[in-house]
Amino acid sequence: MDQISKANSPSLDNFWMPFTANRQFKAAPRLLASAQGTYYTDVDGNKVLDGTAGLWCVNAGHGRKRIAEAVERQLTTMDFAPTFQMGHPIAFDFAERLAKVAPGGPGAQLDRVFFTGSGSESVDTALKIAIAYQRAIGQGTRTRIIGREKGYHGVGFGGISVGGLVNNRRVFPQIPADHMRHTLDVDRNAFSKGLPAHGIELAEDLERLVGLHGAETIAAVIVEPMSGSAGVVLPPKGYLERLRAIADKCGILLIFDEVITGFGRLGTPFATDYFGVVPDLVTTAKGLTNGAIPMGAVFASRKVYDAMMTGPENAIELFHGYTYSGHPVASAAGIATLEIYEEEGLLTRGAGLAETWQEALHSLKGLSNVVDIRNLGLVGAIELSSRDGAVGARAYDVFVDCFKKGLLIRVTGDTIALSPPLIIEKDQIGTIVSIIGDALKRAA
Repeated sequence: MDQISKANSPSLDNFWMPFTANRQFKAAPRLLASAQGTYYTDVDGNKVLDGTAGLWCVNAGHGRKRIAEAVERQLTTMDFAPTFQMGHPIAFDFAERLAKVAPGGPGAQLDRVFFTGSGSESVDTALKIAIAYQRAIGQGTRTRIIGREKGYHGVGFGGISVGGLVNNRRVFPQIPADHMRHTLDVDRNAFSKGLPAHGIELAEDLERLVGLHGAETIAAVIVEPMSGSAGVVLPPKGYLERLRAIADKCGILLIFDEVITGFGRLGTPFATDYFGVVPDLVTTAKGLTNGAIPMGAVFASRKVYDAMMTGPENAIELFHGYTYSGHPVASAAGIATLEIYEEEGLLTRGAGLAETWQEALHSLKGLSNVVDIRNLGLVGAIELSSRDGAVGARAYDVFVDCFKKGLLIRVTGDTIALSPPLIIEKDQIGTIVSIIGDALKRAA
């Protein structure tokens, strides 16, 4: 499987692959040909258990006929329609259905939905809404956004500015932003089961940055309730509650980036529900359409939305949008996805598997080079010690080894990240951990 057969191989020259070492990959490609349920099949016919829900997005599993039929039906009815000064019913239908499962439940009133085409677009949209909101309420000097080290908020210029992953930032110019410290503390919190006990004081960084810049310059603070792309970084107990309190005190909007945690990943519909902390804006994508059609959505509170609905009725309240905002085919895929989530109880199914998942992952404690294991809901991370002068090499070797043995995992640096489809069964959890354990022993 190091080299796929030429009979099954297209030319690899033309596709400039994203977030990929292109030369390394094309020398020994791994190509997936089909998918069904919790498995991919590669171009050579080998089954590969999906330990990452695609890319954190295929929450209901692969090959969902209901979604495919909804997409086909919409394509043959109306493939595209604009939503600039025009509309089509299915986008409004989807927004109404999303409002019924919106983060925080009815009391949170996060039921105004702005559609985008991706998680990156959702983040940039939320940042613009936050700045526009402050201007609308007479706080036009508030243009700075506070992010967090190790945060990942997509690859738009706004997202990389508030994000805290250095490789995403070092080449590109950025908008005014500053960053709180991250909450990963392996020394104090290694092998925590669920939320780590230490680190609530790190939330005070927000107040420190207010003191540095002045509250009158800060529009919003954005965090992932649980950071995914940095290697599953969890919030300490009480941390998000403290951020909410400081934001309220200083007139700052709180944005939760739930592109990963949205739609059942933690065993609740959203991380907002899991933590019981209600932000002002929530960004989503990925599980919104089960990964079938690219789409994102920003949930805005009525407070934010209503503040923007001012001025002449013929004036555009938010001068922002995308050609594909509320795309009819994506909306059809999203509605079908929501129906599957509801009928199969997938938005809460992870809660019943969380303990099995936790114990299985932590059974790897004690293996060579395993320095930390983190878990929450149906998310997990195994952090490995790095080889001298070769950060990321050990985890990459484990990644390739697991793929050869029929398991897809994700690695970032020397951290293995896991987020299987929400339809995963207990025996498949055992398979995931067994394959990883064997690969870790070989990598030692």
